[in-house]
Amino acid sequence: MDIKEYLSQASFIDLLLDAVCVVDRHGHFVYVSAACERVFGYEQHELIGRPMIELVLPADHERTLRAASEVMGGKPQLNFENRYLRKDGRVVHISWTARWSETYQLRVAVARDITERKQAESRQLALFAISEAAHAAENLLALFKRVHQLIGQWLPALNFAVALCDQSQGSFDFPYHVAEHAEHSMFEMDRLCDQVIRSGLPVLHSVQDSPSWLGVPLTTQNGIIGVLLVMSSAASECYTESHKELLLFVSAQVAAAIERQKLHARLQYLAQHDALTRLPNRDFLYERLNSALARAKREHAYLAVLYVDLDDFKLVNDSYGHAVGDALLQQVALRLKACVRESDTVARMSGDEFVLVLENIKHPAHGLIVAQKVRKDLSQPIQLDGHVLNIVPSIGIAVYPEHGDDSQQLLHHADTAMYSIKKNGY
Repeated sequence: MDIKEYLSQASFIDLLLDAVCVVDRHGHFVYVSAACERVFGYEQHELIGRPMIELVLPADHERTLRAASEVMGGKPQLNFENRYLRKDGRVVHISWTARWSETYQLRVAVARDITERKQAESRQLALFAISEAAHAAENLLALFKRVHQLIGQWLPALNFAVALCDQSQGSFDFPYHVAEHAEHSMFEMDRLCDQVIRSGLPVLHSVQDSPSWLGVPLTTQNGIIGVLLVMSSAASECYTESHKELLLFVSAQVAAAIERQKLHARLQYLAQHDALTRLPNRDFLYERLNSALARAKREHAYLAVLYVDLDDFKLVNDSYGHAVGDALLQQVALRLKACVRESDTVARMSGDEFVLVLENIKHPAHGLIVAQKVRKDLSQPIQLDGHVLNIVPSIGIAVYPEHGDDSQQLLHHADTAMYSIKKNGY
């Protein structure tokens, strides 16, 4: 009795949950047990005579053939892992134990389906990796880049994008996207993103030998905040339900990380800005001024500090109420910001006192030019709540390095100059 006859009569093998496969030296199946249908989706007769390598996921071809060659060379393989494509297109993870029969010139192997275990491991890795990335990333862009790298380890993600909803505009934008063919891929990403947001459900487009698309919503307790999108190339594996489940799991971690980052940014903003005018507050002013001074010293540049006080502001509160006084301060903040460059700083010190930091000015006299512009703009009438208000600012100026080389000296000089002007008039 030869090995084929023996195996064909060994019906007990069909009772095993693991699949038993026998492959000839050319790599063709000569026998498979009944469990192969459960594992690979093919009936036994569909596999007999078929090359084993045809079932292996293309990305694992090289290492699988190398392992098979080692087995045929007399080196048994224990718990060798690779991935196969089932008949229905799904990817299964297999752990093989195989050895070579020199007598029969056959490779005998036992295959165990470890897909569920690998998926559980992937989810666990995703949880730890995304959580670590969320805490280590300095900002959302750094987080998205790291997430892209991590997702690429678990599924094909040549094209990847994060779309975030703009609730106020009813639209979305792409703070991060990588597209192999930018124009075509971005069009598809935009279309798929809209579909996911409208439905609130994952969307999977998977066709054999064509690029696969997968989009899942980024969902928090406040609703959908965006979409996570991936696209594979035509040459790589198609996305499957298991990929969708994994990306959904990842998206939950990413959504939570985005919310944490936004909350952190919000708290940081509130800690650094005046609640009424949205300008940097006193503490943030010192931070900005110290940084500006360090740059000025390094680049041998001039820097000016303008200390602005609104004359008789108390009369506004007393005459029209604090609501009008607050609205006036908000208008003053807007006018001050319009007087300077984007790189300059406008901060509220307290009450009706403001400080402007003018970086990298070409000449010390430029601070006076800006002060004149500020005085002119603030002196224009302001209409608030049916009242026409006329305010006059007092402005003191300090210039680095003429009036000091640290923040305290410059602010003190500008403050003193401002009170001198207030006392003596412009």
